[in-house]
Amino acid sequence: MDLNRQLKNAIATGSLRFGQRQALDACARGEAKIVIFAANCPTDFTDELHANHPEVTKFRAGLVNRELGIACSKPFSVSTITIVDAGESDLLQLETNLE
Repeated sequence: MDLNRQLKNAIATGSLRFGQRQALDACARGEAKIVIFAANCPTDFTDELHANHPEVTKFRAGLVNRELGIACSKPFSVSTITIVDAGESDLLQLETNLE
């Protein structure tokens, strides 16, 4: 799966949240379907999110936060993307790849 293409598709047709605070809020409200982490997202945050919300799928991308921001057409680094509605993308097919 081409993650960059699927992210652009999801941004255009779905509903995404950017950032760690938004991820925590969406998980707490039960809205999060999947959380995508940058390769350099702090492990403290990923461990905390995994411990508090084990039901949410978590995927660590091979892109660092700067590259993830560029993939989302954002002028800033993005460490965490929360998929609330994947739209016409295939992002919900990603499986957890965190221990």
